[in-house]
Amino acid sequence: MQATEEVGGVAGRRRAVAAVTALVLTVEAAVLVGLNLFLGKVADAQQMSLAGIEPRAMTISAVLGAVLVGGYVLGCALILLRTAIRDVPPRGFLRIVLISCAVVHGVLGAFCVGLVGWLAFVLLMSVLGLIVWSLTWYGEAMAEPAGRPAEHPGERPGDGPGVSAEPTGP
Repeated sequence: MQATEEVGGVAGRRRAVAAVTALVLTVEAAVLVGLNLFLGKVADAQQMSLAGIEPRAMTISAVLGAVLVGGYVLGCALILLRTAIRDVPPRGFLRIVLISCAVVHGVLGAFCVGLVGWLAFVLLMSVLGLIVWSLTWYGEAMAEPAGRPAEHPGERPGDGPGVSAEPTGP
């Protein structure tokens, strides 16, 4: 039986972690969008401005920020959902997007300790841990086909074990 067909094995747990991370990121995206929209309404209702910027510009900026941040986090959730459904590791650009999401969570967690409190720090570090866990379980080892052993450097495909491709004589 192949590793991707296991339900209760490593593949099943790997898929579950990716699915839970996708769900958590979806909830986080909704909370971030709601928070930004709320702050935009508050800035508009109070006619607040920052350094002489028009209150309407503050509201539009908050809505634009809500769309961008929510879209980014939701996009990361969709990448992880695709990973969980297909049990195929994210490669190339998609992997870079998930790594950037992990970095953003780490930086925001560091800022949250002083500005918001330890609970926000713990929540952000938990999400960071889930993202990193998903990335490591779908690491580079998944790139090798299940039935083929990894080739050693210096060996050509088809050579027997221990046969080097480099010349050994004058």
